[in-house]
Amino acid sequence: MKKKRIILAVILLILFLLLCSCSKRKSIDLDQLKLPEKGEEVIVMKTDLGIIRIRLFPNVAPKAVENFKGLTKKGYFDGQSFYRVRKDYFIQSGDPTGEGKYGESIWGDEFEDEFSLNYRHFYGALSMANSGPNTNTSNFFIVQGNDVDNDIIELMKEIGEEGGYTDEVIKAYETLGGVYDLDNKHTVFGQVFEGMDVVDAIANTEIDTVVGQPIKSIVIEKVELVSY
Repeated sequence: MKKKRIILAVILLILFLLLCSCSKRKSIDLDQLKLPEKGEEVIVMKTDLGIIRIRLFPNVAPKAVENFKGLTKKGYFDGQSFYRVRKDYFIQSGDPTGEGKYGESIWGDEFEDEFSLNYRHFYGALSMANSGPNTNTSNFFIVQGNDVDNDIIELMKEIGEEGGYTDEVIKAYETLGGVYDLDNKHTVFGQVFEGMDVVDAIANTEIDTVVGQPIKSIVIEKVELVSY
């Protein structure tokens, strides 16, 4: 009987912690972290390791979203691999050669960055990879890093809203984590709302440390636009 009570107490404790975690996430009032609305167009990315569903932000990064949607409709990403994988940082794709040096936008040329103070590189953010300011083409990454040091959080608080760190942005980095040093360098144009377990699985695959690529290629089987 005593053993059963202990097991029940452990289960109740786990449920309590899960509820606290969920409520903490829901309390972050940022549009980036909200679920899509019914009928909203979202991305479904089918990979070797599972499905990733992504909400897009056309009102914040219209060119990046138009480009990604246009390439998706052409089947551009289908069959591509995640050619750059860095655990606790990001997973990257978008180059049909799998080298990370090539790729082109729907316009053929590079296009400009689109930054917003309220759309950051939180855990699960979809962002444009580039080779410098205003050099966006087809390469993209999903943020997987999920720990921000307390010292950095405190620094964000010191910088404050005048420096672009609102209470909600700080809370999101503190609660969810992310890669803050990519802000204002890369365009955030989407957010994973389902399938971060797949992103984590990709990030945790065995890597060839010389080239930074998975030893066993991880393929994007298909990318589709669907109604939520």
